[in-house]
Formats: sequence, structure tokens, C-alpha cells
Amino acid sequence: MQIPFDNTYANLPTHFHHMQGAEPVSNPALIVWNSDLARELGIVAEDKTEIAGVFSGNQTANGSAPLAQAYSGHQFGYFNPQLGDGRALLLGEVIDQSGTRFDIQLKGSGRTPFSRRGDGRAWLGPVLREYLVSEAMHAMDIPTTRALAAVSSGDPVYRETILPGAVLTRIARSHLRVGTFQYFAHRRDIEGLQTLFTYARDRHYPDAETPLDFLNCVIAAQARLIAKWMGIGFIHGVMNTDNCSISGETIDYGPCAFMDAYHPMCVFSSIDQQARYAYANQPDIIVWNMAQLATSMVPLMPDQQDSVKVFTEAIHAMPQMIQKEWITVFAAKLGVAEVTETDAQLARDLLNIAQNHDFDFTILFHSLTAQCKSITETENSDLNQWLTRWHAETTGRRDPDLMRQSNPAVIPRNHQVEAVITAAVNGDFDPFHAMLGAVTRPFETHVDYMAAPKPHQVVKATFCGT
Repeated sequence: MQIPFDNTYANLPTHFHHMQGAEPVSNPALIVWNSDLARELGIVAEDKTEIAGVFSGNQTANGSAPLAQAYSGHQFGYFNPQLGDGRALLLGEVIDQSGTRFDIQLKGSGRTPFSRRGDGRAWLGPVLREYLVSEAMHAMDIPTTRALAAVSSGDPVYRETILPGAVLTRIARSHLRVGTFQYFAHRRDIEGLQTLFTYARDRHYPDAETPLDFLNCVIAAQARLIAKWMGIGFIHGVMNTDNCSISGETIDYGPCAFMDAYHPMCVFSSIDQQARYAYANQPDIIVWNMAQLATSMVPLMPDQQDSVKVFTEAIHAMPQMIQKEWITVFAAKLGVAEVTETDAQLARDLLNIAQNHDFDFTILFHSLTAQCKSITETENSDLNQWLTRWHAETTGRRDPDLMRQSNPAVIPRNHQVEAVITAAVNGDFDPFHAMLGAVTRPFETHVDYMAAPKPHQVVKATFCGT
């Protein structure tokens, strides 16, 4: 195996991370290997046994410098000063064919000093869920971490029951988080904070000359990301600041889910008892998270009183920025590229109809593509009236190709993901591979994966994989 490591994070001061190897597993076996992604990253690997050995953590590839990263974070609004990679190891970094730097990280690789009494392992279900969902998100053009490999460990993992263990290999533009900045700010480690800022800026936003420039870059990336989430009915489920990436990628697919019937306050995460991270709350939460990033960066400014003012102005401008991105996303779903306020109201009215009639979010928007050129009567008078308005108000501006690219036919539906996991736990991975083939071609017709769940199939709660 050849992995062209070009590591930089390992060269940062020692209190940024803990250097260590993975805990070995007893019988690693390759479940899935993303050969296309491997090729993009310049990884040469053909032997399945060797792939399983390296990406379970049993073997250390040449050039790897495995480490666990330190960070803090607000979890459901409460600050925890000491989090860090409790079940993950950064193996190192590579530069892809386009010149972009990426992290290669193992999840479920065993204990680290940040494990907080945990076993550092992952069980098979969350590994398969993240593989499916992250690759589907990439296929839908949502900024996201990606999955390179999934390996079964051959070892049991003890949760409420005994479950099969697995290790996921995750690819990210970096694993720098809002919580990483909070880690140094909380400790009043100004030198460390400055080092982190310089590293993050150079890696992600090299044109940002000042902390304010950097903050604005992160805000813009997050505004685009959240609008894209809203456009596909995605609910992250645990938008803690330690799960908020500086790069603007979706990261940490724990109790994530996609809406079936449209309801703004839809929640799936079993640990989100107060609906803090409900679908409709996500734009507000990302503003809150960015405020925590801004607060952490205040010590970097020479005039801290003035920096509070300018940082506050940047945060206060963010809701309008998100709304603008939201309108762009939903206008595209209606087939319109040149957006007007009328288009925004059309989108809002359609969502109100969807909520009032329990319409499936994905099916509703996907079906609009077929309605782009002519109106087909439905059994719903509210929807018929809306379709008439839509055609009248967007005549000559609708683009069927834009609609097809904006309205997926297939998403990783919760009940189908659960069925795949159940089969895999029982030793059958064929459903996983079949579903992966469908969700990574989300704008094509895959009849077996397009239907909304029947009442007895509805998933009401999803669970964190720790």
C-alpha cells in the first residue's frame, strides 16, 4: 500500500494532540473500500487484507503519524472544556489531485487520553450509517466529510446489548472545529490560539488577513452549508460546537436523519429532548455556534473592545446571509436561478402546504420536476392552486435541468438505513451495498429506495454512535 502522507498537524506543539497508535482488533475484515476516492487521494491499495489491516489500525502505513486531537465544545449549550478525540485517530494528511489537503482519520480505533471512561470503539451500525449518509451527501453536492473504508473488527462492542465492532475511515478537509478554538481560548493560551489561527487560516482561507476576515469566511461557509441542509430535509441532530467544522463541511454523523413528512420542528435524535437541534432551529444554532467562535477569537485582536463590536456585527449579519442562501437553494428547487422575492414566497407557501397535509419532503420536490412544463391535477386543492401560481409566476424562467439537479429522487431514508444495519448485524451486507449504489446516484430513478415509509416503518428516534 502506498499513501502519500504529507503531515502538518503532527508538527504543531505537543499540547495540540496526543501521539499514539490504535488499539489492535482481533480479526479485521474489509466491508467496503471507496476505490474512486482512494484514487483521487493518490492512495495505491489493492490487497484487501492489507487495506483491512491499515484501516482497522492494526498496521501503521509508512509515513503515518497517528494522533488524537484536543478540543473543547458546547454540548447542548453546556460547555465542556475537555473533549478531544475519544475514539478517533488522525493517521495523517494527503494532498489530492486538485492540490487540496485532506485528513485521513480512523473512527472506532480505541482509547485515547480523551476517552472519558469510554471504550474508544464504534459498533457496526453507526459506521454503516455514516458511510451511507456522508457519501450520499457528497453525491448531492453538500459539503461533507467522506468515507474511505469500513472494516469489521471481529470484536464485540458493549452498549445496551453486545454488538459487532467496526472502524470507519473518514476523509475531511480538516478536523479543526469551533471547539478547537474554544480549547485554547478557555485555557487563555494566547500563543496556542495564535498558532491555531495561523494554521487554520493558511489551510482553509489563505486570503484572510485578519481574524475578522477569517471569521467572515467561516460564517459564509456555514451559511451556505446550512441552507443546503435545509434544501434536502437533513437534520444533523447534534450541532454541538465540537461538531462544527471550520472548513464548512458536514461532520460527525451521529443521530442524523432526513425528514419524511415535512414538519419544521422535526427531531429524531434521542438525546435532543428539548428540540434544540430540530430542523427549523438549525439556522439559529449555527449563528450561536459562530458566536462562540467569535468569542474565542477576541484575544487575537489588538483592541479587544473594538473587536467585540466588529465580531458582533458579523454575527448579527449572519441570519440575513443564511436567508439569502436559503432562498437561492429553494428557488433552484422550484427551477429558478434568477431569484425574486416572489420566488421566496412561493417556496414558503409550498412548505406550509406540505406541513398542513403531511407531504413527504423529498417526494414533493422531486415530483415538481415532472410538473415543470405542464400542470397535472392532483387530489389536493391547495397544491393545485399553488401549482397554478408557480407556473404563472415563473413562466419563461423555469429550468428543468436545474430542478433535476436540486431535487434528489433518493435520500438515505431512516427506515431503509435501519433495515440495512439490521441485515449487516446478521451477517448480510448485500442490502448495504445495494443501498450505497442508490444513494450515491441520488438524482436517478431507483424505485426500491424512493417510497416514503409506511406507518409501521417510520423511524421516530435515532441514536448517537458512542
